[in-house]
Amino acid sequence: MSSSIHDTPCSCDCLVSMPPASAIPAVIFAKNSDRPRDEVQEVVFVPAGTHPPGSRLQCTYIEVEQVSKTHAVILSRPSWLWGAEMGANEHGVCIGNEAVWTKEPVGEGEALLGMDLLRLALERGSTAQEALHVITGLLERYGQGGSCREDPMPFCYHNTFLLADRTEAWVLETAGRLWAAQRIQGGARNISNQLSIGTDISAEHPELRSHAQAQGWWSGQGAFDFAQVFSLTQQPVRMEAAKARFRAGRELLQKWQGNITAEVMMGILRNKESGICMDSGGFRTTASMVSILPRDPTRPCVHFLTATPDPSRSVFKPFIFGVGATQAPQVLSPTFGVQDPVRTLPRFQTQVDRRHMLYRGQQVALGLMESEQEQGQQLQQKQRDLEQEGLEAGRGLLAGEQTPAHQELGGLFQAFVERESQAYT
Repeated sequence: MSSSIHDTPCSCDCLVSMPPASAIPAVIFAKNSDRPRDEVQEVVFVPAGTHPPGSRLQCTYIEVEQVSKTHAVILSRPSWLWGAEMGANEHGVCIGNEAVWTKEPVGEGEALLGMDLLRLALERGSTAQEALHVITGLLERYGQGGSCREDPMPFCYHNTFLLADRTEAWVLETAGRLWAAQRIQGGARNISNQLSIGTDISAEHPELRSHAQAQGWWSGQGAFDFAQVFSLTQQPVRMEAAKARFRAGRELLQKWQGNITAEVMMGILRNKESGICMDSGGFRTTASMVSILPRDPTRPCVHFLTATPDPSRSVFKPFIFGVGATQAPQVLSPTFGVQDPVRTLPRFQTQVDRRHMLYRGQQVALGLMESEQEQGQQLQQKQRDLEQEGLEAGRGLLAGEQTPAHQELGGLFQAFVERESQAYT
């Protein structure tokens, strides 16, 4: 597979809604992770931790300095790397990232992946704004770079991020070590593999404008439009295609303005016509996530994750940070230690089977859905019923009608994963 960005689809869609666009007093976050079609995404729970002074932390390719305390996180991640495509922490911060190419060249040197930055921000930031500062600080110190797929041909990109918490959201868009950010305090917003921040910049890298001027990209006169100044004049084919998805996402959010719920977001993520639910060439939607972050701090945040490809044939299962929260083994990929092709140099010379138990079960179910009309329909109905039950449980918790013990809350995701696994056997 060529590493040219012209024929390498890599695309995601992140969306956020907050009052008055949300139907409930909550911020609702959503992401489809579109990745190489056979790549497996696992859902990983990492408890909060304390770390001795001077500790080092191994990320996908490089080591960074560890901090003294890290938050508990739930991550949806390609199982070969350290970081994550999307996730949440115990403080109700959610982040999703997207690939982007700009006028700033993409180096192939190994640094922090955008996915590493995302996980580091969740582990270290207790608000969306704090998480943003974590990313920009690490970007300044270590830079971003390294191959973003399991393939001997390097495939590299820069990143945009959508960060949300219970009160607001931020869009952070990068070009090398440079960046611009936009704060969103109401309504709905989406991002899709392109620069989208224009003149409405809430925070920026101190050298952003002077660098653009030095490169001859901006005259220094008039309004500074980040997307216009830093976007490539000749857009790669995939970024052109992303424009249509960006517009479709924006239109769908507008259509549901004032009535956006978790189910509406799930519906948008399942929309195949717009390409938001992707299945094109070597790429598809490999995992999805929707989170409800209620304004009322006494109510728990509810995170729905699929851990399987194609949201239209997956179950969004509820995860809540609670005393009993543990790793669900069925959504954890096997590990290969020092023999892992990501660890041996040169990297990615061989392939390993990273499929977890739930992924295998769902793949069999997908086959039945495509070939056995009746059995496939029955399986799809089981999926919908299970998902509805999870949504009902979430609604009850958000309305304060249900107050199960913390132990039960922590075990909610595990219980739904087990029931989905059973439906496939």
